[in-house]
Amino acid sequence: MELSDKTTVGMPIRNLIAIAVSVALGVWAYFGVIERLNILETNRQLMEADLLKKAEQTPKNLEIYMLIEMNAKQIEKHALQLEENLHTQVMLDHLEEQVEKLMKDVEKLKDATRDIQFANGNGH
Repeated sequence: MELSDKTTVGMPIRNLIAIAVSVALGVWAYFGVIERLNILETNRQLMEADLLKKAEQTPKNLEIYMLIEMNAKQIEKHALQLEENLHTQVMLDHLEEQVEKLMKDVEKLKDATRDIQFANGNGH
């Protein structure tokens, strides 16, 4: 069989239309998939750019973080001092009670000493 530009092919028109529609649908689907891939890739690139931009630390941000860290350390120190002062206050209250008791005891001893001196006749 020889093929040339004058060779004829016998094909029903229905088959020719089916082939043309199939090719058109295939091309349409292919370009739809390619378009969707391009949209997704563009969105991913934009999102990455936004994330990188937001993650970028400017000097103002770094300064704020340093101030926050310094304040946190100072708060920890103040909390420790406050806790120590609470214990100190409890100890001071206890010692104050003991001093008051000692003062009462000393007064009783002074009174007893005076009574002993007057009883012996040494009182002036």
